[in-house]
Amino acid sequence: MDLTGSDLPDDIDDLKLRIAKLRRMQFGRNHLEREERMHRPAEERCPGCGGTLKPLGEDISEQLESKLACSCCDCIVQAAAPSRPIDRGLPGPALLAHIATSKFAYHIPLYRQSVMYARDGVEIESGTMCHWLGSQTWLLDPLVDAVRRYALGGTKVHADDTPLPVLAPGNGKTKTGRLWVYVRDDWPSGSTEAPAVWFADTPDRRGEHPQRHLASFKGVLQADAFAGYAELYAGGQIREAACLAHARRKLHDLHAVRPSSITNEALERFGALYGIEEHIHGKPPGERLRVRQTQAVPLLEDMKRWFEATILTLSAKSDTTKAIQYSLNRWPALVYYCGDGQAEIDNLIAERALRGVAIGRRNYLFAGADTGGERAAAMYSLIGSARLNGIDPEAYLHYVIERVADYPINRIDDLLPWNVAPVLPASAHIDSIR
Repeated sequence: MDLTGSDLPDDIDDLKLRIAKLRRMQFGRNHLEREERMHRPAEERCPGCGGTLKPLGEDISEQLESKLACSCCDCIVQAAAPSRPIDRGLPGPALLAHIATSKFAYHIPLYRQSVMYARDGVEIESGTMCHWLGSQTWLLDPLVDAVRRYALGGTKVHADDTPLPVLAPGNGKTKTGRLWVYVRDDWPSGSTEAPAVWFADTPDRRGEHPQRHLASFKGVLQADAFAGYAELYAGGQIREAACLAHARRKLHDLHAVRPSSITNEALERFGALYGIEEHIHGKPPGERLRVRQTQAVPLLEDMKRWFEATILTLSAKSDTTKAIQYSLNRWPALVYYCGDGQAEIDNLIAERALRGVAIGRRNYLFAGADTGGERAAAMYSLIGSARLNGIDPEAYLHYVIERVADYPINRIDDLLPWNVAPVLPASAHIDSIR
């Protein structure tokens, strides 16, 4: 349809009707709900000669623009179009947020999403969605970096890692990359500071990666026994707090297969320590420290003596001996939490942050390239941080994607989840990740 010359409408209302008709002809998906927005210039007079502006035509796209021409000269006045999340791309912020959340929060692979959209008459290839994810990850990179600075800017961080299969180019096989997770969350010790999680993707599991990630960190690192962390503790700026859940798990796994009086007693001793923690969860550090010193320390001292006596009655090569020896070898780090009211008894905060990655890995199997791991790390960072702060992740991504392109880089912290939480709906899933 031509809206110039003799077809030119006489007023704006007529123009709106013509635009609506043209959109139906162009896009042909009348069963889908559409929201039409017309962007008109603020000027009512030609800025060149002062003449009256009259309709000349319009630009129609998923983000509609209208333009006016001066009735006295050749000047054309057009409203600036809203910034697009993807340059010259059709998807809007809501669609991009939905695709990202569907994959990284609800673990739906892109090819399945493509089938779902096709059922509604919308043809979007999975490769196209993959390109969109890459583009929006680049757009959101400054915000992800702000999450990193905050997550590693506290005095305690929980760390862990998990495998991420990545398709190796050329041979159709997969190689094993890693996703590292770093969580700042002091709510269990009564803090009101916002929690945050930052993910990092690496091609392997060498110790140089966490050493680089935590090069500027000072405080307590709660992590497992990965040897790559050892270099971090050498300088004294980072203090080691081990995970009592790891120590317990080694004995629990033996008990599940081959129960014995030794494994049963060990689990009861661990259970008593966790019972103390249940009563001080959410209490301030001073109170937690006092209770641990008076109640947990005597139990731990007795447990250590029992471990040392029991191991003398077992074969040096037995699985039970190895499980007990794990605890004894790491004893100072395992009991660190009793001398620091801010520290936790275990590293389950980090393990919970990785739970979604494990579920997603079972669904989409592998990342298509190294860049896929980087995209996953970025999206898991934003979605995970939103959830930790009780925010619906899709609503959060929609909010930031809609604004980040034009947002001043020196104010990017304004878009962190806890800073926009008051204007966004709450998440229904916060209890499952804390």
